[in-house]
Amino acid sequence: MPLKSLATFALLALFGSQPGLAEERQLPSELGPVDVVTIAEGLRNPWAVAVLPDGQGFLVSERPGMLRRVSATGELSPPLRGVPGVFAVGQGGLLDVVLSPDFAEDRLVYLSYAEAGDGAAGTAVGRGRLSADSRALENFTVIFRQQPKLSTGTHFGSRLVFDQQGHLFIALGDNNDRPTAQALDKLQGKLVRIYPDGRIPEDNPFVERAGARGEIWSYGHRNQQGAALNPWSGRVWTHEHGPRGGDEINIPEAGKNYGWPLATHGINYSMLPIPEARGKTLEGTEPPLHVWEKSPAISGMAFYSGERFAAWQHSLFIGALSGQALIRLHLDGNRVVREERLLESLNARIRDVRQGPDGYLYVLTDAPQGRLLRLGLASE
Repeated sequence: MPLKSLATFALLALFGSQPGLAEERQLPSELGPVDVVTIAEGLRNPWAVAVLPDGQGFLVSERPGMLRRVSATGELSPPLRGVPGVFAVGQGGLLDVVLSPDFAEDRLVYLSYAEAGDGAAGTAVGRGRLSADSRALENFTVIFRQQPKLSTGTHFGSRLVFDQQGHLFIALGDNNDRPTAQALDKLQGKLVRIYPDGRIPEDNPFVERAGARGEIWSYGHRNQQGAALNPWSGRVWTHEHGPRGGDEINIPEAGKNYGWPLATHGINYSMLPIPEARGKTLEGTEPPLHVWEKSPAISGMAFYSGERFAAWQHSLFIGALSGQALIRLHLDGNRVVREERLLESLNARIRDVRQGPDGYLYVLTDAPQGRLLRLGLASE
């Protein structure tokens, strides 16, 4: 039986004959054909996906402000009740969604979103309990607000990731106000570390520094739209958009300065240098782990540690918006040794990528009629 027929047979056995899994295709890769299955479509500029446990489906955030449950067979729920109002202007709206590390017991869902106030907007984070019928977030509470609010519609970040000690990291943008990324009294261009209820850990690097925000873990970031926990080292990795060129990956350390806008591999969209930049690197700031001189416009990030597809082990997957691809970086420890671009023939902006507990990758395409895709290697 051909590979495609085998894959289709397996899908039917798992899900039954369901309209939500109508499209399947195989696309080439260095490691053999990749099975791409459309789980759901018709999503309005989806921004993030969280995989629910025990085959319960997915939660998908849509940037205009809706959070939807997608069943395992692709049915879309109405927008969940209890989601906060968002500033859906420009790049703003409902952004990341992640589950509590103890979701099986507490059913807490964390959201990041653009929030208006004081004549501008900034990133906020809150949490609510997914109701028993999965139709609402109950008792939604804001646990973090980016201060001051400076955005008119750009550079909100943001991604959320829990470390192995239960801290919540929030990757933030600079609100397109470059100097603020270096200002320790502001939360623009920072990686923030808090407890899940919003409290500030006493061992954060700037807790005792006068004039500095205690939430800050690292600074000098531009517009971070990727964050993930390295499952082998336990370290949080982030990535950020450069300006025109200079997208980069970092492994942020406590109290360190990652350079923006003083050090960058990019230039302004006007083709002129960044006014504050003193070079690609600068003493006293940390160089990126990996940099793209030509920006693919990166968004979303997932390490692959699943057992289902051994050939993907020790890969880092990153979405590309203008690059319209899923980037696979092969890692040797903390070193990037090879890059491959997948899904280019889809001609789709890839907004998010997550590894599911079943070992498959789940990918969102960013479009007014966006899709949730499932990826796996056909040869394994």
